[in-house]
Amino acid sequence: MKILYLLFPLLLLLVQGAAAWDNTLKCKSTGGFCAFVKCPSGTRAAGKCTSTYCCKST
Repeated sequence: MKILYLLFPLLLLLVQGAAAWDNTLKCKSTGGFCAFVKCPSGTRAAGKCTSTYCCKST
């Protein structure tokens, strides 16, 4: 019972990570890739991968 307060934040982190993984898979399934800073030349931003950009070739 004493560690119950530690398990709740862990559960929240797992749920947040699952949502981030879903965004990445959605980007890749549409033919895109995730870029950290900005999309490279020859590509355009097509959405978001958590805190990064989902880029597709033009």
